[in-house]
Amino acid sequence: MKMLAFGPVPSRRLGRSLGINNIPPKTCSYSCVYCQVGRTLNLQSTPQAFYRAEDILREVERRIERAQAHGERLDYLAFVPDGEPSLDLNLGREIDLLKPLGIRIAVVSNASLLWQSPVRAALGRADWVSLKIDAVSEDLWHRINRPHRSLSLGDILQGMTDFSRAFSGEPVTETMLTRGLNDSPDELERIADFTAGLKPAKSYVSVPTRPPAEHWVRPAGEHALNMAHQLLSERDINAEYLIGYEGNAFAFTGDVEEDLLSITSVHPMREDAVSKLLNRANADWSLVSGLVDDGKLVELTYAGNRFYIRKLLPTRKAAR
Repeated sequence: MKMLAFGPVPSRRLGRSLGINNIPPKTCSYSCVYCQVGRTLNLQSTPQAFYRAEDILREVERRIERAQAHGERLDYLAFVPDGEPSLDLNLGREIDLLKPLGIRIAVVSNASLLWQSPVRAALGRADWVSLKIDAVSEDLWHRINRPHRSLSLGDILQGMTDFSRAFSGEPVTETMLTRGLNDSPDELERIADFTAGLKPAKSYVSVPTRPPAEHWVRPAGEHALNMAHQLLSERDINAEYLIGYEGNAFAFTGDVEEDLLSITSVHPMREDAVSKLLNRANADWSLVSGLVDDGKLVELTYAGNRFYIRKLLPTRKAAR
């Protein structure tokens, strides 16, 4: 039997969220090379009804009741299915049915159908929407996202722009950086320029941290991550990493090593910021040198400034 809701699960983006799985596996408009769910089985670009909206409401209500009985906090109801959530013709109705529950609603979308006005209207009912921007160059878009043949990148980018201008909720973007594909300085510049036009509340920069659909996919390196973050920041975008770590960022908790590693897993820290943190903790630079020597921190240079980022964990190879 299809599990229409799951969790709640911890999420750095959404706190404690209850997931909603409104799409059969693996039905999507993309077949991204890095997808942790695997290759797309049903590649389509036309929305259709998959499940009854009332069944999704009933399952979500049951999960909420169970979570509350165990004292679980719920910050969001999140549409994060085994495919593209906007392929669900009933998405707007489902959001309307869930609204009276009084919990904020999030949708994580690849943005590929936003050129369709009914899809923009459905996503516009949510409180928080994440839009994917892996590439703004045609060739890279095809190589990374492997879209349905009917889709046009120009239409998608315009649809994202139109949606962002009209959306009254909290829009965020997410870019997955893969080695040798979209991690070049030129493409990172183009992505940052386009993202700036959307004026997102936050822009997440991530790398594959789980076995990808294609065995040859590798995460971009720390240099590309740092460059992406700096380029977004230069355009007044609130950028943040999603690289597989959780932590209490930007707070001194009494353990300066833990604080330093947690912060640099979310944001690169400039040398002067690191020094200030060390001063607050009455620690010296030998701590940083030791973390670099141990391979826990990476030292990088960008625009004449020295930055520190937490070393990426190695990604497990997927089976061939």
